[in-house]
Amino acid sequence: MQVSVDTTSQIERRINVQVPAAEIDEAVAARLKDAAKNVRLDGFRKGKVPMSVIRQRYGADVRNEVVGEVMRERYVRAITDEKLNPAGYPQIEATVNETGKDLEFTATLEVYPEFELATIEGAEVERPVVEVTDADVDEMIETLRKQNAAWEEVERAAEQGDQVNIDFQGFLGDEPFEGGSAESHDLVLGSGSFIPGFEDQLEGAKAGEDKVISVTFPEDYQAEQLAGQEATFKVKVNAVKGQALPEVDAEFIEKFGVEGGDVEAFRAEVKKNMSREADQAVENRVKQQVLEALKQANEIPVPESLVQQEVDGLKRQAAQQFGLGEDFDVSQLPNELFTEQAKSRVQVGLLLAEVIKVNELDASDDEIKAKVEELAQQYQEPEQVVEYYMGNEQMKTQVKSALLEEKAVDALLDQANVKDVEMSYQQALAAAQQQPGDEAEEGEDA
Repeated sequence: MQVSVDTTSQIERRINVQVPAAEIDEAVAARLKDAAKNVRLDGFRKGKVPMSVIRQRYGADVRNEVVGEVMRERYVRAITDEKLNPAGYPQIEATVNETGKDLEFTATLEVYPEFELATIEGAEVERPVVEVTDADVDEMIETLRKQNAAWEEVERAAEQGDQVNIDFQGFLGDEPFEGGSAESHDLVLGSGSFIPGFEDQLEGAKAGEDKVISVTFPEDYQAEQLAGQEATFKVKVNAVKGQALPEVDAEFIEKFGVEGGDVEAFRAEVKKNMSREADQAVENRVKQQVLEALKQANEIPVPESLVQQEVDGLKRQAAQQFGLGEDFDVSQLPNELFTEQAKSRVQVGLLLAEVIKVNELDASDDEIKAKVEELAQQYQEPEQVVEYYMGNEQMKTQVKSALLEEKAVDALLDQANVKDVEMSYQQALAAAQQQPGDEAEEGEDA
């Protein structure tokens, strides 16, 4: 076998392979001879069909089968001998495939990029410093009360935050349009779930009142026939309901797993959960900045095969998130919606792998167990969670990967200029949700 490798780009290789004709012809002849033992044809006894007939009838199919197997086997041998690191499946194509001639084929493949990791020396990283205050706890408890509120009919006019029960029908001019009507529909004013301007015009309405509401559909509205159109809605208000917030009593407190209904114990539990959430927000915010600095310092080529794998994974996540069902064909979702995020993820993954390699990072079983125990604290029965994770190799591997990523971020953080910035609990959560570049855009707006 003769092999040569052409470098067609930084991450693409073309392998040219030549296999002696004798090897292919002998393999085809042996397989035809073996097949002849079981062939039945009219006019011949089993195993007595002449080889010339066998070759004429089955020769082309057998040769294609042999050539396919040989190309796959020689491809594997070639990438092993040439020490290539494929990033996906190759495209294999026979260029010469004729009886009596050497088999020639090419395999085009992407390889993992080889690069020298640049540091993030001097990168500016802001690390939020957060203290969960009593006022933060009060606000969170108020949020929990609202989430568990009941709706009770009121005699007054509707206000922001109230729920109105309405019948409505929409018109374009004098003609009603499809999908523009409903009966006994519950709508929370201020929720933003209706067309802009619709909910505002129901403020001040009372039960039994009829209203005519004028709105303009957004230019990017999902129903193209309505986009940008002016419409009117005839609305009947059936009922106005206000939120009846529950008291912070034993019954309310026990819903959140605090036995005995003690208010101070409840506040302590809420604060503990908020502190854990704040710590995670700080960690995520720092990690975002470090990884963005790492990307900026290392502009590496990204194999398209890896990007496509990541795109497929993001599509499945999106289908699951939006409840499209297990049978939904994710190929219906356009690639371009996910390509940029997928490319970023692949780039970060390749860079972190190099950071882990360069710094010789590892995670012991004791470290993995400690991390699992930390994660398990947010569950009601943490011991069972720990037992499940530690008894499952796949779950342990996931935790180990997360640990190695944390260690890699810490190693990178040592290279950066870290500035502590005091933030409120809400500010820290908002900062953790920011995407790279958001701060710059906000500064431009200011």
